[in-house]
Amino acid sequence: MPEVIAGLEIPETAAVAEATRLIQETTSPLIYHHSRRVFFFGLIHAQKLGVEPDPELLYVAAMFHDAGLLTPFSDMEQRFEVDGADHARKFLLSRGFSAAAAETVWTAIALHTTPGIPNRMAPEIATTYLGVLTDVLGLGLDGLEQDQLGEILAAHPRGDFKNEFLQAYVDGLKNRPETTDGTVNSDVLEHFIPGFTRTTTVERIVGSPWPS
Repeated sequence: MPEVIAGLEIPETAAVAEATRLIQETTSPLIYHHSRRVFFFGLIHAQKLGVEPDPELLYVAAMFHDAGLLTPFSDMEQRFEVDGADHARKFLLSRGFSAAAAETVWTAIALHTTPGIPNRMAPEIATTYLGVLTDVLGLGLDGLEQDQLGEILAAHPRGDFKNEFLQAYVDGLKNRPETTDGTVNSDVLEHFIPGFTRTTTVERIVGSPWPS
């Protein structure tokens, strides 16, 4: 029987079971519970928008979307989102998923901190992004059914999510600050790392090797 929480069904597939086990065993309770909530909130957004993302792909995207903040997934000197996206793509391709499916999940994860773009893309990409915004920023929280929300939080409690997530965010970025340019991530380092100042686009243009 498929697992159902708050009336929302988790796909009963081998890839879903393996992704669940992998993220639960190799990241942290904070990231695991956050990722599962992102999936459920993504499904709710899909229902409200009248779109039908592939639930298996949405689940894998949600589970891997923040994996790049932590070892063993943060293994490259690149944006943490791309770390997670690379691992998710490898995970899917090694299990026989199509290149198109793997690319959809890669894009959903890679763009989830880039405002204004993912919500205009394929359903799996858009609903991953919207699910993240609900769990992190409270997007649409006032429109959620309270009983449904209560069931999700009972299964995947937030605890001291704001403070613990920000700490995990900083820990995952502080050794690669240059990768935060162009996303919301640089804001986090500016707030928490004394003396950190991001290089602005103006500075990059003025300081380029062009004479004018």
